[in-house]
Amino acid sequence: MAREECQALLDALHEATACYHHLVLPVGSVADSQNLREELQKTRQKAQELAGATCAALTAALRHRGLRAEERAEFERLWVAFSGCLDLLEADMRRALALGTAFPLREADGCFNEADLHDLERELLQVGEMIHDMEMKVTVPRWTVQARQAPGAELLSRTSTRASSVGGLSVEEPTGPCDPSKALAATVFSAVLLAAVALAVCVAKLS
Repeated sequence: MAREECQALLDALHEATACYHHLVLPVGSVADSQNLREELQKTRQKAQELAGATCAALTAALRHRGLRAEERAEFERLWVAFSGCLDLLEADMRRALALGTAFPLREADGCFNEADLHDLERELLQVGEMIHDMEMKVTVPRWTVQARQAPGAELLSRTSTRASSVGGLSVEEPTGPCDPSKALAATVFSAVLLAAVALAVCVAKLS
């Protein structure tokens, strides 16, 4: 599979993962609802579908013995970005499972809540297995790969709607309640907030 097709899959996965992170945040709050849980379920399944396709494409590319050095460097960069994205997806799935268990839906929606949590547990195991299989099949030390541009630049630079077909898999911009640009901003904000809290704790302990 060409590098451009792998990049298209990875871009779509980044957007789906950012949307999933954005949707996990209100779980357990006053904004929680069955509609939110259903949207979480759909976004999670879309992200997993894209993750599986991206993993297969990159694994096949990196195991190809005919790759030139510069081509291998490009695919390794995509592999590291994919690996990090999958780690974030797994972390958010764990958070969704913990919050969904701690804050179940109302009694009227209990059947959906219980079934979805069972599905989430199973899918979380599948993501963990995918990460393990990746490490076994392809070895790409993250510290040896250099990024070509600042984190998030590829997503922020895209201003037009994109829809393409890669290996029979539809890859398109999400058009539901999750705006990718807002989702990405929420992800960055969350990371900055966590860093600020960690810094405050360290200062408090040292003072």
